[in-house]
Amino acid sequence: MARPDKAAAVAELTERFRGSNAAVLTEYRGLTVAQLKALRKALSGNAHYAVVKNTLTAIAAKDAGLEGLDDALAGPSAIAFVTGDPVEAAKGLRDFAKANPALVIKAGVLDGRPVTAADITKLADLESREVLLAKAAGAMKAKLYQAAYLFTAPASQAVRTVEALRAKREESDAAA
Repeated sequence: MARPDKAAAVAELTERFRGSNAAVLTEYRGLTVAQLKALRKALSGNAHYAVVKNTLTAIAAKDAGLEGLDDALAGPSAIAFVTGDPVEAAKGLRDFAKANPALVIKAGVLDGRPVTAADITKLADLESREVLLAKAAGAMKAKLYQAAYLFTAPASQAVRTVEALRAKREESDAAA
């Protein structure tokens, strides 16, 4: 029989898994309370960082329909439940881990699929959403300019040909 407090904790974790578009499992052994507070503050816009119990997290992940976290649930674990941009959250975790080597990124889940620590690092290396959108807009703008030039080229070539013929005719009329 499950204790009510543990059942409530599993229900809360299950809702956090379902409400987030990504989750990153980390090991926080060796971090101070002040460092954890700084990490939570750094992630506050994109993720909720919480220390979790491994057994309850495994049950909650199974209830939420997520696979692939069971192997990484060993030792002291904390999860960043990402509700904002996963790239920004991954960058925040990566940068904090560089400054504080005690934070170890173990695994994660992105859009219901399990990801490794290396995948999270690759995700953190991506440019921000705004930069990628700006690059896409610039590429589309360049293609539109190119298309406009191609559409106007035959008309301008025809105008130049007609003008050359007119100039040649005036020359031949003046010579005669």
